[in-house]
Amino acid sequence: MNVDDKRKAAAAEDEATEAQAASEARAESEARAGVEDPHAVKVEGPADEVRDEIASYVNRLQRLQAEFENYRKRSAKDAAAIEERVEDRVLLEFLELYENLDRAFASYTSDRNAEAFVAGIEQIFAQFSRILEQRNVERIPAVGTPFDPALHEALLTAPSDEDRNTIIEEFSPGYRRNGRVLRVSRVAVSQGPAVQEEQE
Repeated sequence: MNVDDKRKAAAAEDEATEAQAASEARAESEARAGVEDPHAVKVEGPADEVRDEIASYVNRLQRLQAEFENYRKRSAKDAAAIEERVEDRVLLEFLELYENLDRAFASYTSDRNAEAFVAGIEQIFAQFSRILEQRNVERIPAVGTPFDPALHEALLTAPSDEDRNTIIEEFSPGYRRNGRVLRVSRVAVSQGPAVQEEQE
């Protein structure tokens, strides 16, 4: 090998060394700057998998919470609509009673026929009783029956010839429907016969 060839080989070797050094310096600079090497293989560890799984659960819970909130709002709206329709049905029945009362009073105002007015009121009362009966509403027995705190409210107690804890007077009736108490009876309850002091 002559001198020129040796010089060319040395120059080529120097260029390769400089290129490698420049590449290593660039890689080191990018690593310090936080730039990922596109050719590098990314290895995910257990911590990354756990983080992803937790994020998945959180997203799922958030969706379920939103769905439940929507369901709760829909249920409340549907319940309110059903309640309103039930009230409408009851009001329609009582509107007929109201109209009959209105006609009875109008008739009495025009002709002052007390007998016809009383007959009309009796018919309206019978109509009212039929509505309650159709809805299984019944009056709670009171006077002469034993006092039951689940059915009766004692407003006072008094001595009487009736046995102790027997209802002797009803101030306002109670009602129940299908075995469920709508309103308790307000009553007076016997204390039993009065105890008379012996005379000396």
